[in-house]
Order: sequence, then C-alpha cells, then structure tokens
Amino acid sequence: MVTPALTKLFKEFFESERAGGLILVGCTLASIFLTNSGAGDGWLHFWHARLDLSFGGIPLDYSVEHWVNDGLMAVFFLLVGLEIERELYAGELADFKKALLPIVAAIGGMLVPAGVHFLFNRGTPWQHGFGIPMATDIAFALGVLSLLGNKVPVSAKIFLTALAIIDDLGAILVIAFFYTKSLSLLWLAIALGIFLLLLLFNKLNINKLIFYIIPGIIMWYCMLRSGIHATLSGVLLAFAIPFRKASVVNPSETIQHILHKPVAFFILPAFALANTGILLSPGWAASLGSSGSLGILFGLVLGKPVGILLCCWLAIRSGICRLPEDIRWSHLTGLGVLAGIGFTMSIFIANLAFDQPDAIQFSKIAILAASLLASLMGFGLLKSININK
Repeated sequence: MVTPALTKLFKEFFESERAGGLILVGCTLASIFLTNSGAGDGWLHFWHARLDLSFGGIPLDYSVEHWVNDGLMAVFFLLVGLEIERELYAGELADFKKALLPIVAAIGGMLVPAGVHFLFNRGTPWQHGFGIPMATDIAFALGVLSLLGNKVPVSAKIFLTALAIIDDLGAILVIAFFYTKSLSLLWLAIALGIFLLLLLFNKLNINKLIFYIIPGIIMWYCMLRSGIHATLSGVLLAFAIPFRKASVVNPSETIQHILHKPVAFFILPAFALANTGILLSPGWAASLGSSGSLGILFGLVLGKPVGILLCCWLAIRSGICRLPEDIRWSHLTGLGVLAGIGFTMSIFIANLAFDQPDAIQFSKIAILAASLLASLMGFGLLKSININK
C-alpha cells in the first residue's frame, strides 16, 4: 500500500539514516572502547578541552563536548523540526486525529516511565533522577528503525519521528522546570522575542533564508545564556522558516536538502563520540541492581511501551484519535519498545540530576543497558511482524 504521506524529502531522510544508523552504532562502540583503553585519559581530555570561539565581545568559551551537545545538535533538532513541519502541512500529520496520536503517545511515554522510576526511588537520593527514563533518543531510535528499511510502514516511521521529537521537547521542558539551576528570564525573553519576529517574517512572506538563519543563530545564543537547553532554538527556528505548500519557492524544503547529509554523517556521529565515553569502573555490573538503575531500566524498557500503548488505546477507543491504515497494534508495540532508547538525552538529564560522579556514572551504565535492550527487543519485534505477515 502506497501512503499519500510519503514524500521525497522523508524518503531521503530515512535513506540517509539507514547508513547513518550503522555509523552511529560504530561511533558508540569506538567511544566506549577508547574510554576504557590506555588512551582513555587522552580521549576524555579531548572532549573536555575548552574551545574558545568568542567573537566581538560575545563569550563563547565552552568545552568541545558542550559545543557538540548545544551547538551541533541544535542543527539536528532544526532538521527534525522541519520534517515534522512538512508532515503537519502536507503529510499524514495534516489530519488532526492522526497528528494527535503521537502527541498522546508521547505524553504516556513520559508520565509512566517517570512514575515507574519514582516508585523504585521514592524518598531515596536517586529520586531526583525521575526525568532520566522520560526521554527518547531520536537519533538512535530512527537509526535502529532505518535498519529495517522498507519493511516498516511509512506511517510507522512518521509516527516514531513525531513521537520522538515531541518526547524530547517534553524532556527539554522537564529540564527547564526541574533541572535548570539558574534561569535568566531576560535572555529567555530576548530569545522568544526573536522567535516572534521570525514568525512575523513568515507572515510577511519573506522567503530568503538569510533573514531566518542569522536571527536564528542569535536566538540560539540567547537560549544558551538563558539556562534552557539551547537545542530548543533549533525546533523554534524550524517552525518559523516558511513552508510554502503551493509555491515554487519553499525555504523549508531548500534547507532540508542542505542539512540531510551533514546531520546524518557528521553531526550525529560527533554527538555519539562525545557522549558515550562511559568508564566501566569496578562494580559497574553490580550497580545495575541498585534502585536508581532499576528505575531507569524498568522505566525505559517497560514503562515506555506500556505508557505509549495505554494512552494510544484510550485515545483510539474514545474516538479522539484513529490508527493509521497501514499500522497494526503489533507495530505500535514494537515502536513503543524502540521509544525506550533514551540514551543521549537521558544521559544529559543524568548529568543534571546528580552531583556525585558515581551516581552519574552508574546512571549512564543503566541508560546504556536499557537502550541496548530496547534496541534489540524493538528491532526483533518489528522484524518478526514482517516475517509473520
């Protein structure tokens, strides 16, 4: 069955993700190996080294890892935001009931894992890590899904993409409200003011990308200084850039073509290398039995699919949403399990949730184990659906 929502850009996105997903896995394994080898100190020192790109009195002195996480990943979020924008205007998500389904799923996929973690860690020092299992890693989830190629319905890919971006936006809001230690309302107000200005440019039919990119970079800097995760600026910029459905000039389509390859083959691998330097110190295996680790493991591997499926079932049963024609409940189960790949965003939240190095390290190990398990289980479930079809 050919889905009307299948667009050239969306196909291109997943074709690049197919190869990019394998590179992503390779970079992760390489980073873990290097961290635990004789070159470990030098490898970690490289990512923690300061890279001063200050310009014109604007302070931009951050570590290499920080530049990757808050700088390059804003570009990734820009691309994903543009893809979602396209589907909202001209694809399957243009149908309100279908657009609502991944939103409902994402909400369930955040609340239930947080609740699971809280049940394991209520009243303990680990309690503050409730936000860790709430996140879905877009890059890794789509990378695993891309390995199935055309065996997965296009609607399933769109659903997971929408769910993951909404989920991560939810995680960013959680970071803003619960894990932001210092918030500058002035910088935040300036960033939002720039966003409103870009929306005005859109309404005035200004189509030249330069009028969006330069203010978008300034918005990114203001968001960075505000204390809120700077990648949010990429999503805001995506929804400000014009999408002209019936026009020869389509700025959104133009910038998507430009970004596809750099994101898949440079930005995401750099992010994996920078964030997966996990040191397997003595006692790391035993740490998986702690309440904090169990909260993360069960939250991601069990809480995610349960929350997603439960909320989807309630929404569809009540008539609020409807299931896409080429997706079965078995597909939703596999996608729900894949959504348990928390990885990079979960690691980021773990760094914010705890001050103790051991707590951060053990949380990362639990995230890695849960994400690996979710990857294998989700891939296996979706693969078996195709075989038994």
